[in-house]
This record gives sequence, C-alpha cells and structure tokens, in this order.
Amino acid sequence: MTGGAMDEPEPDPINPARRHVLAGLLTAYTASLIPWAVAAPVTSRAHGTFVALSAILVGHRSLDAGLAARLYDALTAVYPHFNADAQTLLAQINQQHIDPAQLQKTLDAAHSPLAPVPRRFIRAWCLGLVGEGEAARCIAYENALDAVMVADVLKPPTYAYGPYGSWSKAPVTKEANDHGSTKLG
Repeated sequence: MTGGAMDEPEPDPINPARRHVLAGLLTAYTASLIPWAVAAPVTSRAHGTFVALSAILVGHRSLDAGLAARLYDALTAVYPHFNADAQTLLAQINQQHIDPAQLQKTLDAAHSPLAPVPRRFIRAWCLGLVGEGEAARCIAYENALDAVMVADVLKPPTYAYGPYGSWSKAPVTKEANDHGSTKLG
C-alpha cells in the first residue's frame, strides 16, 4: 500500500446497501427534527414519510393516527406517484432547509412539479377531502383539522343543516308551527 487512497477501489454509486443506509440516516435526521413523528405508529417507510410531512405541513405535533392511515390510503389510491413525490418533497425540505411557512411559495416560484403535493396534504388534513372534481372523496368531516381546531369555541355543525344541536330535537309540523307545538315523532 504505497499509493494510499489510489489503491482503494471507488465506492459503487448504485450500491443498494449504501442507499438503504443513506435513506435510514435521512429518516433518522428527519425524525430528530420532528420527534413527534417518531411516536406516531407507521406501517412502512412511505407511511412514515407521510406522517412526518403531515406534521411539518399542518404544524401539529400530534395527529390522529387512525385518520392519518385513512388519509394516507386515500391519497395513495388517488395519486399514483404520491409516495415518490412525498419522499422527494421531504428530502428537498431537509436538504434546502425550507421553512414550512415558505414552502408553497418556494415551490410555486420554482414551478416545481411538487407544488401540488403540499396542497394535497393540507386539503386532506384540513378539509378531509382527497381527489378533485367528481372523483373527490370525503375521508373526514368532523375530524378534519378545520373543524377540530375551532370545536372548543364554535361548535361547527357536522352533516346537519341548522345550528349546533338542531338535529337532536324532533321536527315541528307546519300546523304546529302555525297553531301550537305539536311535534312529529
């Protein structure tokens, strides 16, 4: 060994074992930035990426694990490249140290093909909707973050038309409305 580094073979850049180690290190680094993502139960690396990105994008330290599983399943069913896009987006956030508050603006300014991804996360978590137009599916309503965040003060109605609690009273007939208080039911 007289040449030192020149005698050593160059590492293979396509080595799968090396990629797994690097992916593991990236996941561990990401988890150290958002420790609450580690506590959430995940079923795969892709699901872990979804939970981590969800925590970053919606800004909540703890998210409903059951709802997370339903949203993840729906998003991966509707968007075929969802897992790859989510992994790429998480890697970009980590590599470029993008502030989550500036993420959408940054992606839009760069005309990134990943620009729709954060919107899909927010729409799913905050509105409970996955998909677009006729293919849109409601995965959560009363458990969507827009309702959960204000439920302690505003008591938003769920599926009922009328004020909060109106569905618990028997409906009043037209005649009862005109002459008294006769109720149906």
